[in-house]
Amino acid sequence: MRVLGKRQLPANRFVTAVVLTTAVAAGLDPIDAKAQAQARIDEIIVIGTLDRLKSIGGSGTIVSEEDLNRSRVFTTVEALRQVPGVLAREEEGLGIRPNIGIRGLNPIRSTKVLLLEDGIPLGYAPYGDNAAYYHPPIDRFARIEVLKGASQIKFGPQTVGGVINYITPAAPENPTGRATISGGSDGYREIDAFAGGPGLGGRVLLHANRTESNGSRENQDLGLTDLYGKAEWDRGEHVFSLRASRFAEDSKVTYSGLTRAEFAANPRSNQFSNDEFMTERYSMVGSHGWDINADLLLKTTGYYHYFDRDWWRQSSNSGQRPNDASDPACGGMANLDTTCGNEGRLRSYHTYGIESRLLWDHGDSGLEGSTEIGVRAHHETQTRLQLNADTPRGRTAGTGVNAGVRENNRRSTTAFSGFAQSDLTFGDFGIGPGVRAEFVDYERTFRPVSVIASGRPTGALTAEVRGETDLDQVVPGLSATYQLSDQARVYGGVHRGFAPPRVEDIIGGAGTSVDLDAELSWNYELGLRASLGEGLSANVGLFQMDFENQVVPASVAGGVGATLTSAGKTKHRGAEASANFSTALKDGGEVYARAAVTYVGKANYVGFRRSSACAAGQASVTLEGLQYNCFVTGNRLPYSPKWLTSAAVGAGSGWFSGQVEVQHQSGMFADDLNSTSVTADAQRGLIKGWTIVNLSLNITPDESSLSVYVTVKNVFDKLYIVDRARGALPGAPQLIQAGATVSF
Repeated sequence: MRVLGKRQLPANRFVTAVVLTTAVAAGLDPIDAKAQAQARIDEIIVIGTLDRLKSIGGSGTIVSEEDLNRSRVFTTVEALRQVPGVLAREEEGLGIRPNIGIRGLNPIRSTKVLLLEDGIPLGYAPYGDNAAYYHPPIDRFARIEVLKGASQIKFGPQTVGGVINYITPAAPENPTGRATISGGSDGYREIDAFAGGPGLGGRVLLHANRTESNGSRENQDLGLTDLYGKAEWDRGEHVFSLRASRFAEDSKVTYSGLTRAEFAANPRSNQFSNDEFMTERYSMVGSHGWDINADLLLKTTGYYHYFDRDWWRQSSNSGQRPNDASDPACGGMANLDTTCGNEGRLRSYHTYGIESRLLWDHGDSGLEGSTEIGVRAHHETQTRLQLNADTPRGRTAGTGVNAGVRENNRRSTTAFSGFAQSDLTFGDFGIGPGVRAEFVDYERTFRPVSVIASGRPTGALTAEVRGETDLDQVVPGLSATYQLSDQARVYGGVHRGFAPPRVEDIIGGAGTSVDLDAELSWNYELGLRASLGEGLSANVGLFQMDFENQVVPASVAGGVGATLTSAGKTKHRGAEASANFSTALKDGGEVYARAAVTYVGKANYVGFRRSSACAAGQASVTLEGLQYNCFVTGNRLPYSPKWLTSAAVGAGSGWFSGQVEVQHQSGMFADDLNSTSVTADAQRGLIKGWTIVNLSLNITPDESSLSVYVTVKNVFDKLYIVDRARGALPGAPQLIQAGATVSF
């Protein structure tokens, strides 16, 4: 069966993309000369240096290695909370599955942001299934860049919220290394080590990490192993690099949250001790930089990722509890460890691609500035199975009631994209128009399945069914800057926000196109960056996102795997600000402070919108003579708190340095009805705001290769809820850590 999309593109689609993007010499923020001098010529630059950040025509933040060390961040979630505009929440307590939202966007599984590692997509399916079920440990990275505004269209495909780029350290010129051993409460233990220097005719870096924890709930046992290596070769005008990594997780962790009664009885309980989550990821990236001449630089990168994920679980949300009606062989919660079966959600992904970027400094041509042009070919393949087992620890398809093969399909996405951006300077005024084009092909193949009910196969699909469709989008952007003085610069911009639908959302269960369009918005921002004196800098910005069709889960408890639907028109509007201060003391010490504040004053449905669930007394509206119940236009979007704040103050002198950090998040709704009362399944109701305090102490003796640290996360052991999508999910408890590092 072949289902055609809205139109069929010609076979030479890639040529079309190249011609389109090359013809438009427009854009924003290519690498300036200073940033080029400080970066390897084969690297893909998202922000680059702090000096370059000052001139970008949009908002951006760099979480430096110094910031990470001062805070002794445990997870990526902690690090990203330092960034204005970013909502980052934990899930299992180890940061392996981050949930990141930007400027009021729903953070679940980070689906509305683009995650990169050294400029290359980190996710296993950024076009067809942009969900973060995997994340390397924070120890792998030297710093983090967060870019919002028009500049992000250079990267794609997700251009709605922002780009988060994790940067690994360069291979060292001289032999060096470091080993850290850490331990703490809740079963936390970690060994992290790296070594590098000359080797293989160039420079090499090897990094290894093993981390274990009991996480934030009972009956959890989390463990990950991360191995990473890179090699770099400089050959005159040519620079080469090769990066490879292997990540594995084998954790006992459930997917389900808690009901209201379960949370009241024990907020960190977890009755599903038989659930298991296993992943394995292999990645290889090769890059080449060619310094063609003083004006031209060509960068080419090829990448391949393999990701395998098996999640065996007895419950997917707080509304799914074993009972006689749904599974007579189970007989209720008391039999979780005996007669109750489970579901195996098995996924594997192959992702590969190649992209080239040409940077042209055309200052000598009479037009001051530079242009960057890039093209990418990208492919993803997903294989998805659901096997229902007969027993709690079963790992194969069973033969009992409701057991068998429930899902068996293959999904693939092929994408060709291109962009062009320029940075044009006219005295104190800078302008950066730009464009990106995306051409995406989708395919979904349904393979035969069998579902067992009452001892006989029912609902079986006996023949293969295939559906195809395609999607094309042009993403323009425009930014501008104005130099008010040597210390202050105004920036602003507008760009098209674009997020492609998942394969399952654009091709329905029968192989037909369900026509769920891409998520589209117009995004605006206006800001000011300034140096306010020695050691003091600040950034203040306003933003607005106007969505034509924001895509949200169709049900409150859907989670990332749920059917999605268009929420229609929505509007996000707010402000964000950050400040950094440091000053040297007479004794050689330092005092420093930082703060980041986000205010999302508006994140509302503004078009006609009905809720998927009605409530007594819910507002209704009459439209064209018909009355509609559950009318939620004007309501606030779920999981969009008005206020986010992160602030820290610290000092260092001699051997010691210490920091106090405060993190705050205001309350938010868990459903589009904006319910305040908590339902029995805890999937609806207000999520109250919270404030936590973190402490860190670093001890580094003079001229010693040994350093020691002690941290206390969530000092006052604040109990708070971070999510209700699958039931109440508690935030991380108090965690006391200590570690020692030896450098050589």
